[in-house]
Amino acid sequence: MAKINNKKDYQSSNVRSPRERAADGIIFVLLALFAFTMVFPLIYMVATSFMTKNQILSGKLTIFPDPVLIGKYSEVMKKGQFISGIINTIIVEIPVLFFGGFTSSLAAFAFAKMNFRGKNALFLALLATIMIPFAVVMIPQYVLFTKLHWTNSLLPLIVPGCFGNVSMIFFLRQNLYSIPTELMDAAKIDGCNYFGIYARIFLPLMKGALGTQLMLWFMGIWNDYLAPTIFLRSEKTWTLQVVIRSFNHYYAIQSDYALIMAASVIAMLPTLVLFFLFQRVIIESIAISGIK
Repeated sequence: MAKINNKKDYQSSNVRSPRERAADGIIFVLLALFAFTMVFPLIYMVATSFMTKNQILSGKLTIFPDPVLIGKYSEVMKKGQFISGIINTIIVEIPVLFFGGFTSSLAAFAFAKMNFRGKNALFLALLATIMIPFAVVMIPQYVLFTKLHWTNSLLPLIVPGCFGNVSMIFFLRQNLYSIPTELMDAAKIDGCNYFGIYARIFLPLMKGALGTQLMLWFMGIWNDYLAPTIFLRSEKTWTLQVVIRSFNHYYAIQSDYALIMAASVIAMLPTLVLFFLFQRVIIESIAISGIK
């Protein structure tokens, strides 16, 4: 009888009142409207890339082009400036992600598993730099890179990133706290040094979190606009976002908005595909790093 009563109590507790259902419906509708508001500019951008000039300038809001113009994508890909922008961005991405990922993971290992004097104070000082906006340091950096004669090259975008990323260090450090320290003690007994412990034990164990942070960093570098605009003078060194800005200045005068939107869609695809493919891994990694 007790089991039957418990079952009935459980079923009755799951029955929602009409007022609660109405509240859930209202919340769902509001969230759907907010989601549509956020996604609609993206949808309209893609639709505009297939429109003719007359459709865009007609003033009518539509997301179904008639006729559909697909030639703007091939026109964008034929422009050497756009291709060179992609190549320059990749040139920045590869060394920054490789060396920056290595130094960030190494620093995270040191802060999480090693004991040395002033570790916590040093980590807090490093973490405090996140609160400093780029607008505060961009002028001193520009002066420094000008004196080093780097402002006409990709070095201002590559060299600082190779020394690590503070956000990545923080998240990897939190992830390493979930790995038992006893593994490190056992490796020490076997005669393994600190770098060997990092490379052979902890690096393979945190490769999921490291891969997630590298994907997020890839998106940040790919979409970076302010730093390349400040440090890159020559058109030959422009990254992708700076090239799109130049398209906006040049082709907006000609009212060729479809070409600008096509270039923006192509530039958006890598980050969009990466996020949708690995969104569950990204969210889980950030959640675990924040909880542990």
